[in-house]
Amino acid sequence: MSASSIGQLPHSSSGMSHSEWVLDSSASHHMSPDFSSFTSVSPLSSIPVITADGTPMPLAGVGFVVTPHLSLSNVYLIPQLKLNLASIGQICDSGDYLVMFSGSFCCVQDLQSQKLIGTGCRENELYILDELKVPVAAAAATTVDLSSFRLSLSSSSFYLWHSRLGHVSSSRLRFLASTGALGNLKTCDISDCSGCKLAKFSTLPFNRSISVSSSPFDLIHSDVWGPSPVATKGGSRYYVSFIDDHTRYCWVYLMKHRSDLRYMQLFELLSKLNILL
Repeated sequence: MSASSIGQLPHSSSGMSHSEWVLDSSASHHMSPDFSSFTSVSPLSSIPVITADGTPMPLAGVGFVVTPHLSLSNVYLIPQLKLNLASIGQICDSGDYLVMFSGSFCCVQDLQSQKLIGTGCRENELYILDELKVPVAAAAATTVDLSSFRLSLSSSSFYLWHSRLGHVSSSRLRFLASTGALGNLKTCDISDCSGCKLAKFSTLPFNRSISVSSSPFDLIHSDVWGPSPVATKGGSRYYVSFIDDHTRYCWVYLMKHRSDLRYMQLFELLSKLNILL
């Protein structure tokens, strides 16, 4: 894993309060020395956190920070750090967000809802956040606590073989144990395996549709996909698709932002004119 980094900070940052957060374009991750602001912290394998002058800082863990005016996920806990840093890069990677600066203030906008989720003001040479609410629930849904997958000295031999064999089912593992192929193996309950819960859950089937379209454009199925982790050469990270229920003909349009509705409006116009087929 590559090293995390912290950019050079002005000398005026030395007298800042632990409750203040700096919006920083040089930090690779959100970072904080204040353990009391974390709602949860998970241990993390040793990752070098390097300052601008090349000095390494030990990383104590990663977790969620939730205060009355701020909510961030995947925040590094670094006790030796002198101030809180909100990484612009990590904010933009966590959703379709726009970060804007002026000579006196800064703001963070959610491009999907067009709402401001963060504001701040410029103090001396730094942009200090007044408020920043990056949805923690959405980030938590896509973040897996890898510590629950680690084997420890207290892990049973039955769970060890379950992991070695690609999380084989309990019944199969009991059968192998009964043949003696795995040695003197004592069975135990592995129903609480985190890997199985995440990988083997399935959704309920959709109800069968009984609608039947008799001509083109009677019924159109549409969906928006994104954001893609990699943008196209034109900068698009979303696409919208339109499928005609009668002909099954499909149209796909690329979009830079989820809120870009001009393709939907164009499709509605052309379908009324019946010139798409």
